[in-house]
Amino acid sequence: MPAGPIHDLSELRDRAPVFHDRAHAGEVLARMLDEAFRASDAIVLAIPAGGVPVAAEIARRLALPLDVAVVSKCLLPWTTESGFGAVAFDGTEWINESDLHRFGLSKEDVERSTAAAREKVARRVERLRGDQPMPGLAQRPVIVVDDGIAAGSTLRTAIAALRKLGAGRVIVAVPTGRDRSVELIAAVADEVYCANVRGGGRFAVAEAYAAWTDVSEEEALAALHRGAPSAHSR
Repeated sequence: MPAGPIHDLSELRDRAPVFHDRAHAGEVLARMLDEAFRASDAIVLAIPAGGVPVAAEIARRLALPLDVAVVSKCLLPWTTESGFGAVAFDGTEWINESDLHRFGLSKEDVERSTAAAREKVARRVERLRGDQPMPGLAQRPVIVVDDGIAAGSTLRTAIAALRKLGAGRVIVAVPTGRDRSVELIAAVADEVYCANVRGGGRFAVAEAYAAWTDVSEEEALAALHRGAPSAHSR
């Protein structure tokens, strides 16, 4: 599959910070997506929790339905941020084998972190989706939104899970991303919209935002309930 096109904003390249907060980032992305997707048959799927405020703003401004695609990173044992893979809502897993060797992770490390990711996904699915099935995705553009791309394992796993559900066209929309990770995601997505692409040896999603805080599940749930219709309403 050839890499999909990458859309970015040249005036924001290699700059930080560039967004006030996640809502402002969603506003910027909505302007980028407006011509192609406003009031279309597209569905916006947020990756919780940080992707929800971004996605809610996109969905509200473009008059699109909003739902979630729950995915969680398999964390390295010594951090709460960096991972070596991810688990999706349907059980799809992606593990970066090169990271296992690079960090010297044991089989027990991998099993422990993967089990914790599965538990987190199950809890968030119950909290944010309840017993609602995933919306129908066939023949509709699916816009997958997170608050940034660092390594890309979360989005890679989300895309794989959505393809299994029959999504024909998957568009990734993120406020900020590491240049090489954006390119890797473009290789498995149909299009990537990333307002703030950054290179260099060091990268943190949070540096793109003047105001950065963790998003709780309660805040994510509230954002889902504000402004945008459910994807099941269409």
